[in-house]
Amino acid sequence: MDAQGRGRADNIDPADQWVLNPNTGEYELRLAAPGAQSSVPRPRRETPAGSAQGGTRTAPGHGEPAPDVLPGQRRRRGAPPEPQGRRRGRTKPKKGKAKKILLWTGGSMAFVLVAVTAAGYFYLQHLEGNVSTTDVGDAAKNGFSKDEAFNILIIGTDKRTGKGNEGYGDKGSVGHADTNILLHVSKDRTNATALSIPRDLIVNVPDCPTKQPDGTVKVIPGTQNVRFNTSLGQDGRDPGCTMRTVKEITGGIEPDHFMMLDFNAVKTLTTAVGGVQVCLKHAVNDEKSHLQLPAGPSTIEGEKALAFVRTRHAWGNHGDLDRIKVQQQFMASLMRKMASSDTLTNPSKLLDLAEAATKALTVDTGLHKVSTLKDVALELKKVPPKNITFLTVPVADNPADGPVHKTVIVDPNSAPQVFNAIKNDVSFTTVKKKQQAAKTAGNDLLKGSRSAAGDIRVDIYNGGAPGGSAQATLSWLQNNEGVTKSSQLGNAGRTLGKTTLEYSPDQADQARKLADIMGLPASALKPGKSEKNDQGLPAIVLTLGQDFQGPGTPLTAPTKAPDVPNRSTADKVQCAS
Repeated sequence: MDAQGRGRADNIDPADQWVLNPNTGEYELRLAAPGAQSSVPRPRRETPAGSAQGGTRTAPGHGEPAPDVLPGQRRRRGAPPEPQGRRRGRTKPKKGKAKKILLWTGGSMAFVLVAVTAAGYFYLQHLEGNVSTTDVGDAAKNGFSKDEAFNILIIGTDKRTGKGNEGYGDKGSVGHADTNILLHVSKDRTNATALSIPRDLIVNVPDCPTKQPDGTVKVIPGTQNVRFNTSLGQDGRDPGCTMRTVKEITGGIEPDHFMMLDFNAVKTLTTAVGGVQVCLKHAVNDEKSHLQLPAGPSTIEGEKALAFVRTRHAWGNHGDLDRIKVQQQFMASLMRKMASSDTLTNPSKLLDLAEAATKALTVDTGLHKVSTLKDVALELKKVPPKNITFLTVPVADNPADGPVHKTVIVDPNSAPQVFNAIKNDVSFTTVKKKQQAAKTAGNDLLKGSRSAAGDIRVDIYNGGAPGGSAQATLSWLQNNEGVTKSSQLGNAGRTLGKTTLEYSPDQADQARKLADIMGLPASALKPGKSEKNDQGLPAIVLTLGQDFQGPGTPLTAPTKAPDVPNRSTADKVQCAS
């Protein structure tokens, strides 16, 4: 019982009365009472024969009488003494006693809360110490926004680190980008797309600035016509190089952050959740990966789970594309298990999962804090599993391989449509009509009359498009489209992700006509602003953003995603074949 419970609060914080005893390692109650009274109760002495019950004795070394057994209830200061030998009967507790009980429980609760809060803080610090970080410079964003769509590049490396991993991966591998998924989460959190990128996809890896251990930056030269997996590890490339390569091959989709995992991640995460259920259409006995599973459902974890996602010879034509399908099915199952009530209501599993996940991760500096990782997880949790789509970059056989196809190239016909849908935050699943309507609400800006091309007065700026884009657009508008009253005014002084067209209300007919010519979506139109050109006449402002692909190339956002074969969603249980 604390000071309030004994009637000696004296404005003492209840939590401050508990002190750690260094001898026992436990917290003990210490009451600093007037006169340095000990907080340890005195031993009870037997009452001498013949003395009255409740008699008094003299405390050793003191002249004042001390209670013989236990003290009765102490009277309040200033209250008259209670007559001796008379006890008052009570039918219910006094308010004072009830208050003391509440104060005691409140004091104990305060102590518990302080202890738990401190433990939680130190545990979060511990978890942050588990996470490895790589500084990839401007390849990643500085922070994470809960109000925007976001892209995270998930990289699984083939580096053979960790106990028991000697039998996997290429001997001496520096850690290439073996498994790669670009996860796009929509702005309204109604849907997400997990786009797998084949490791044997032939790409051009761009020049890559990488931070060295001494803090300097080294630019690693790019290479042409190489496998995608060499964008990491090869020649000292870091995950920032892989992020830049993704932007290169997707026509401008920028990963905001990366999460990198090694072989141990599969083993520890599946063990932490108590195993992941998979399904096979036929029994598997693969000598190379040592995977042995019967047909039908199985629960796998640890080494067996790693063998499941690593093997290629058990699926389809023994190639990487069929393995990707199986990996997507595995990831969907893992996501379902992590989000299940069996996991979320089990404190032991949650702690194991937190330990396993943080120890397995390497992230960019923008995601290093556990609180930020928690925010990412909570935002992803808002997306219904039925609207999380798994698909693969559309590819074609590499003609340079000859009759034996070992690598693939981006399909020039179907891949741009997939990339364009992701860039414009278009769902590959059906979302609610109300949410779809919200995305197309701005289309009303394109309704109305159009001016003649020769009446359009426009100033063109470059706000992030490739160099020379403003001049090329000016020439194209004047020579090909009849927009003769146009001017090119150089760089905008700001970088825009998307092209914009700003105009005042009385220029709406000019803006709509220019949007038709340029192939701009309604979202590019920004009513309410214009400027004066060199002749002092009002001019609309066209700022070419990073999405600009050249004059004559429409930027109209799609309203429907293309139909992609072999896609799946996270809520469906599928059997690997």
